[in-house]
Amino acid sequence: MSAAAAKATAAVPSIPRDDDGPVFRAPWEAQAFAMALTLHERGVFTWTEWAAALAEEIKRAQAAGDPDTGETYYLHWLATLESLVATKGVTSTETLHRYRDAWDHAADRTPHGQPIVLQAEDFAR
Repeated sequence: MSAAAAKATAAVPSIPRDDDGPVFRAPWEAQAFAMALTLHERGVFTWTEWAAALAEEIKRAQAAGDPDTGETYYLHWLATLESLVATKGVTSTETLHRYRDAWDHAADRTPHGQPIVLQAEDFAR
């Protein structure tokens, strides 16, 4: 486990982990985790700030009916990541939505098992 991942798992005790460190159910979860590590290392937020924002996101989701079985943990992680980068001015909510819509469009046209590639027309919708 990297030093950054070790710091994150110490600061955010809810991170799913085993004896070797964080565990992920899908590649996108590891990527979201890595993005948060990078943004923390660049000073965008502290782990204390991250943990509080993540706890609030999970609390909102539970109030809305999330059964909190652990299967949605990284959905909350991603929502927290999006919220904090918008709040901190790294990007805007509008830009996040624009890219999410473009990725959805690109994924819809990509055959299963092939890499998703964004193209200019993915942003035209």
